[in-house]
Amino acid sequence: MTETVSTGHPHEPHADLSGKLNWLRAGVLGANDGIVSVAGIVVGVAGATTDSTAIATAGIAGLVAGALSMAGGEYVSVSTQRDTERAQLRLEKRELKEMPEAEERELAGIYEAKGLSPDLAAQVARELTEKDALHAHAEAELGIDPDNLTSPWQAAWASLVAFTVGALLPLLSIVWTSTSARVWACAAAVVVGLALTGLLSAKLGDARVGRAIARNVGVGALTMLVTYYVGVLFGTTIG
Repeated sequence: MTETVSTGHPHEPHADLSGKLNWLRAGVLGANDGIVSVAGIVVGVAGATTDSTAIATAGIAGLVAGALSMAGGEYVSVSTQRDTERAQLRLEKRELKEMPEAEERELAGIYEAKGLSPDLAAQVARELTEKDALHAHAEAELGIDPDNLTSPWQAAWASLVAFTVGALLPLLSIVWTSTSARVWACAAAVVVGLALTGLLSAKLGDARVGRAIARNVGVGALTMLVTYYVGVLFGTTIG
């Protein structure tokens, strides 16, 4: 009786995380951009005027323009990446058809370079080629999973929604607060929001949490400070 032994760890993912987490990456970046850019707009306008309608109009315009820009940018960028992946797969498929022996030797060379003995590398290359040649070569040579190509629509929608959610944080906090406290309320909301996106980005990238949060909050605070005083200067000059 043969016993099947599992070599995987239940807590350790072995799939291609870059594809599966693509929408999360786009979402976190979109939320972060929405918070910072719209906060800069509304705080800048608040520095120039106390007119709530003007502040809200500028914030909404920034939200719509930013969300569409982020979504469009992600769609174009990921579509280009997907087109490149498809072109590489077409080339690999043609090479496998025209020179299968050379491709198998190339695959064996890859595994040999990773530390396998020549005989074992040749055996692995042969067995993988017999099972699914394109899949084996795409993963080993190109780092592409043919069954899990990047999705431009997924990234675009993630960016659109995340930017909108992030942008609503400074917009609502400054519009729904009294004139005397609106800038401080917006600043507090932005700090909280950026701390959360910094935390998420650090977790997704397996980076240091404190540094990611400090970087996010620092950039947001600098943005609001500069745009506020630009608004003050502009409002004073025009007034």
